[in-house]
Amino acid sequence: MDLGLSEEQELLKNSAREFLEKECPEEHVRAMEDDEKGYSPELWKKMADLGWQGLMIPEEYGGAGFSFLDLCILVEEFGRALVPGPFIPNAVCAAELILAGTEEQKKKYLPNIANGTAIHTYAITEPSGRWDREGIEMKATQSGSDFVLNGTKLFVPDAHVADYLHVVAWKPDGRLSTFIVPRTAEGVSITVLKTIASDKQCEVVFKDVKVPAADVIDMDDKTAARLRNMATCLECAYLVGLAQRDFEISVNYAKERVQFGRPIGSFQAIQHKAADMVTDVDGMRFIMYKAAWATSENEDSQDMDTAMAKAWCSDASRRVVAHGQQIHGGIGFTKDYIIQLYFRRQKRAELFWGDGDYHRERVAQMLEI
Repeated sequence: MDLGLSEEQELLKNSAREFLEKECPEEHVRAMEDDEKGYSPELWKKMADLGWQGLMIPEEYGGAGFSFLDLCILVEEFGRALVPGPFIPNAVCAAELILAGTEEQKKKYLPNIANGTAIHTYAITEPSGRWDREGIEMKATQSGSDFVLNGTKLFVPDAHVADYLHVVAWKPDGRLSTFIVPRTAEGVSITVLKTIASDKQCEVVFKDVKVPAADVIDMDDKTAARLRNMATCLECAYLVGLAQRDFEISVNYAKERVQFGRPIGSFQAIQHKAADMVTDVDGMRFIMYKAAWATSENEDSQDMDTAMAKAWCSDASRRVVAHGQQIHGGIGFTKDYIIQLYFRRQKRAELFWGDGDYHRERVAQMLEI
């Protein structure tokens, strides 16, 4: 494994950073917190023109045919810029769920994802808040050739603007499956929740929602594991970019903030915090890329690598943003300063797809200890 980026990957990373610095500045991030949609359709269209929504969709379905590792490189820049909107859940659905479906399903859904005209999101967690199979209690019932869904999904990202919801539930035969449900389907009720990150997580209630058999994707154990690993790696990549930028902002502030006649960055206590931050950020980046590479190459170690990466990135990013707040002092918690944006969004990504404790338990189980 080579942790260095190829020339093509460096170009993707640098062009993404340049684009997002221009198109997604702090003002845009703040504006989307109060926006009803929570994302900019104009920015979404520009990203689609760059091929980002279809980055790892095969070329025969209108995508760019890049690897999952390439997608993680792009999402790292999303974390750095705090890009609001449904990009990650949309990418997860396109990257694994639909690609695990039939040829008809791929032809029906993937081209519209690639060109940015359709948004997909996943609906997995329920009132228990668990990310494992045991946390999924929703069961579909049979009604002729259709299936019927009843129940509640919580913390569904961007459900209020998604065109399709990928609802994970149990089929009558006991198989875990994904049911592709249009947001506007009869019986679907969506409520946007208030969150610390001011993102758009939703409660989605399904009441006698009919889903034709043609819109059901059976998930075997391999597909379910790949979905979890991909989604988890993308959250790690987001956290790496977020933590890197939080560190840079804090160091720049320490150079400019003067107290007792000199910049606070000259005090050893502040230097220790900065040193701890960069150590955590570098560790996050290395372990994330190891997991992303293993998942991209479908290595046998991908389950273990991903669990270790999320455990480390969740905890390390929390330490980084805490140090960033402490370097800024009390003023850093006010909305006038950008640093609080990173602090609040870190908490969301830390918890999505399991926090550090959850993934350390997974590692322990895989090691049989």
